[in-house]
Amino acid sequence: MLSTETTVGFVGTGVMGKSMARNLMNAGYSVNVYTRTKEKSQELLDNGAEWMETAAEVAATSNVIITMVGYPSDVEEVYYGENGILENAKAGSYTVDMTTSKPSLAKQIYRKARDKGIFALDAPVSGGDIGAKSGKLAIMVGGDEEAFANLLPLFEVIGENILLQGKAGAGQHTKMANQITIASNMIGVCESIMYAKKAGLDPERVLQSITTGAAASFSLTKLAPRMLQGDFAPGFYVKHFIKDMTIAIESAEELGLTTPGLSLSLKLYKELAAKGEEDSGTQALIKLFEQG
Repeated sequence: MLSTETTVGFVGTGVMGKSMARNLMNAGYSVNVYTRTKEKSQELLDNGAEWMETAAEVAATSNVIITMVGYPSDVEEVYYGENGILENAKAGSYTVDMTTSKPSLAKQIYRKARDKGIFALDAPVSGGDIGAKSGKLAIMVGGDEEAFANLLPLFEVIGENILLQGKAGAGQHTKMANQITIASNMIGVCESIMYAKKAGLDPERVLQSITTGAAASFSLTKLAPRMLQGDFAPGFYVKHFIKDMTIAIESAEELGLTTPGLSLSLKLYKELAAKGEEDSGTQALIKLFEQG
């Protein structure tokens, strides 16, 4: 079982990773950080985090190495090779990839880590910047039960809905189910707001009614108000949602499953990105409906 004397390495301190690392520091953990752009870690460094020059250095100096990067290719870059995490982490340490990535890649990392005496979990999260800041993320975990039990106190600092879903890759499969749900839901939220406006209603007042009924969802409660306020700052980037939906469609096809709602959402978000919105938050989808 880990204690707060455990040193946690954090690779990737973007919109969500920064808040997650901050919560761990506030809970008493020593945190080593590395990210491609050092400025993104400055707030953490100012509050006592230690800067490492490479992911390899993070791995060599930490008991638990958490990665929260952008794409599966980024995951491969930080885990594999001479300067990768798996070649430099100590036997008996833990790696936790919290990036939304491919289930097949999670399984590969698990097998290579096991061969080196390293415990590997895939643990993608949901809840956006709001959940990351408040420490209330949903954490979906794949891997061995013993490793999960040992890291549970750490997970409880950054999340509150934390479940072991199965063996390696199960966390990523669960996140795909999460993203598939959100994909169609975001279309519904946009259509709902536009319908309210066209009907001459006050959309904010409409939201007061429908956010507590059967239509309730995170997107409706947290992101619809941002749409109305014209706040398109990223809690979760359009470009990353496109990445997630692409992985989900590929995984669904491997399972012999058709996903028409997911396919439509991916088409719309690609159209949105082509209009220069790839670095906006996912709530920017409303712009397509306003134009239409």
